[in-house]
Amino acid sequence: MTDHLHLKAHSVQREDRADGSIILNAGFEHGPVAPNTGTWLHQWALATPDQILIAQRSGAGWQSETYASVLQKVRRIAGALLARGLGADTRIMILSGNGIDHALLSLAAQYVGIPSVPVAEQYSLIPAAHGRLKYIADLVRPQLVFASDGTAYADAIKLVGCDAVCTDPGVSNATSFADFMAGSEDGVDAAHALVNAGTVAKILMTSGSTSDPKGVLTTQGMMCTNQEQLAGCLPFLTTRPPILVDWLPWNHVFGGSHNFNMALANGGSLYIDDGKPMPAMFRRTLENLGKVSGTLSFNVPVGFAQLVQAMENDAALRQSYFSKLDMIFYAGASLPQDTWDALERMALDTCGRLPLITSSWGLTETAPAALLQYQPATCAGMVGVPVPGVQVKLIPDADNRCEVRVKGASIMTGYFENPVKTAEAFDEEGYFRTGDAMRFVDEDDPSQGLRFEGRISEEFKLQTGTWVHAATLRLATLAALTPWAQDVVITGAGRADLGVLIVPNMAHLTALDLQPAVDAGALTDPVMMAAIGEKLAIFSARATGSATRIARALVMADPPSMGAGEATAKGNINFAKLLSNRGDLLERLYSNDPATIVVDAK
Repeated sequence: MTDHLHLKAHSVQREDRADGSIILNAGFEHGPVAPNTGTWLHQWALATPDQILIAQRSGAGWQSETYASVLQKVRRIAGALLARGLGADTRIMILSGNGIDHALLSLAAQYVGIPSVPVAEQYSLIPAAHGRLKYIADLVRPQLVFASDGTAYADAIKLVGCDAVCTDPGVSNATSFADFMAGSEDGVDAAHALVNAGTVAKILMTSGSTSDPKGVLTTQGMMCTNQEQLAGCLPFLTTRPPILVDWLPWNHVFGGSHNFNMALANGGSLYIDDGKPMPAMFRRTLENLGKVSGTLSFNVPVGFAQLVQAMENDAALRQSYFSKLDMIFYAGASLPQDTWDALERMALDTCGRLPLITSSWGLTETAPAALLQYQPATCAGMVGVPVPGVQVKLIPDADNRCEVRVKGASIMTGYFENPVKTAEAFDEEGYFRTGDAMRFVDEDDPSQGLRFEGRISEEFKLQTGTWVHAATLRLATLAALTPWAQDVVITGAGRADLGVLIVPNMAHLTALDLQPAVDAGALTDPVMMAAIGEKLAIFSARATGSATRIARALVMADPPSMGAGEATAKGNINFAKLLSNRGDLLERLYSNDPATIVVDAK
């Protein structure tokens, strides 16, 4: 039913080496790569000058900028940056989230070869996270800082300690962004002519879920190559301009490089969704999706689950969402099968055709898409085959899982001012060590692609010496606990059996009108605990041994704290830090505490 998309068949070349490693390549090459992002901007400003490139909510409607207006403003902003003495050896730090001025500044910096450093807005707006902001500022030493609201970001601007530009300067001693755009274009053409594949476009910070954040030197070549790789696998991107209604943050490679550039490279439009899949903000997302019909839909699984729930009894929303939709793309975790099935059912009922439901795999260091599932799948978890131009090196273990390493023009060459970590990141052949594990969907048919098996660093041993693949088990447990759990932390290192600390889905508890009691950091409610125990009993009954059987659970009252280092701005949990901070809950989990759910496998 996805025939209207004219999808390519997976194409893979496999080489089995004498040392046991496996090399995978795409069976075709990608097209010519643009030298820089400014090339895309010029291309579409000439071809479709009145096409909307970027839009944000303004009252009941949208404030928008066309390709022609963006190019004009980008050149003026670039001139202002050059007039301030900024260049390839200086950096602009962007504190606030997605917005038109953020986009214009980022594109202007890229246009003349000035690296920008977008950081999570939470680092500025949550005082407890200011330590992370200060760490990044000390690392990159910006010469200019941007924020949308000078009042809301005043403390963060002061902390960074350099000249500031703000859309609304407010109480900060900042230049108005409107005044900043009024400069001349002197030197802009000459500077733009020097921007090439090796020019650093952005320094993107890693999440810091296992160590201090590192700055990934993201070049023009990495970003432009990755878009050509994606277009080669997904030809429908080039047959009609993509339309996105997207909330994913631009400080992250997925939202800021993958999605933003997918619109820009293909002459499309990005409508900034100022909602999020959170109880207080998701209604805004639904409003935005009701106003604009997208061709591409990107989200995390919890976002799609909430969307499915909202669309069940809203025919107008279903029509707006599915009417033009070519692709549903999930990331961050595995999409629960009931959510997948509901999306397919609604699509067929609404439009009589299926969009491609898919995912890919990559990291900040890989620009990001290195593997992509570009053939229809029937269930979640498949991350596909190498995109053209990325060579994948697999190092199998005794269990036929494979450590993944990658090489190619879309892969970073190093971290910002960190030669030690850079050297550690690559093997003797120049492959980037991702730290992730994969498994072939079908050992005898590499074209079926790979399945994500988690982070190798998250594995641990039980008291018996049995290895636990915690990342894989976490995804399976999370799916089993739908809709009660928003996230889970697998426990059991050095213990006799496995347990799980649960981050509850508060929206689901609210929908059921449950108000659990708080018992020293744990939530207790007989209905909730019985339902979770029942789901875990069914899950554990299918376990193949102690390494996959959850024996106990406890529901945490407080979500992972960014200020305490338990969560990153992307929402990833730093498992080691959380378990260290919440040692009392961990001990209660392995006791006869009334808050502990003891699982009786059925």
